[in-house]
Amino acid sequence: MVRPTSFHWLSTARPIWALLFTLCAGCAGPAFAQDANQEAWAALKAPGAIVLFRHALAPGGGDPPGLVLGDCTTQRNLSTEGREQARRMGDVLRQRGVAVGAVWHSQWCRTHHTAQLAFADPAGPVPQAQPAFNSFFASPQAEAAQSEQARRLLLEWRGPGTLVVVTHQVNITALTGVVPQSGEGVVLHQMAGALRVQGRVLP
Repeated sequence: MVRPTSFHWLSTARPIWALLFTLCAGCAGPAFAQDANQEAWAALKAPGAIVLFRHALAPGGGDPPGLVLGDCTTQRNLSTEGREQARRMGDVLRQRGVAVGAVWHSQWCRTHHTAQLAFADPAGPVPQAQPAFNSFFASPQAEAAQSEQARRLLLEWRGPGTLVVVTHQVNITALTGVVPQSGEGVVLHQMAGALRVQGRVLP
């Protein structure tokens, strides 16, 4: 009787090992994702933490022609689901013990309303408009200068508490490389004079 060579045994066993690897990877994926999510929430409570939230759900893309800042009727606004999502954003941060030190938002109605609904706490910080976080979706030529201004403001944050910024997808992507979904936050820390992504949270 001829004994199979090692190569023959490996080639025969390979489909079994491949199947086991696939099954294990499928089982481990959610656990890894959960761990990463827990790490992001922990980082959000660290001294000097920053989180950039994309505004809550506002169906559509961009804004209608003739947008006027301060006139919400000319803009894309939060839907009923978006308003509920905004309230949930604030509720989850409070439940997880995140001490919010300041809340900034762009001058767009959907970011302002998200910030108000999420952090409408008389004992908490009053949301403040920061034009550096205005959307440049319709004026991409403004991206570089505006992102640099926003980066400088973020690097100046010293606390106490966590800085919450409610802004737009294009702004967050320009600053972090992350493309967040509506209501998702990107957690940042300052390291050696730069902003480093610590994780993502989705209340």
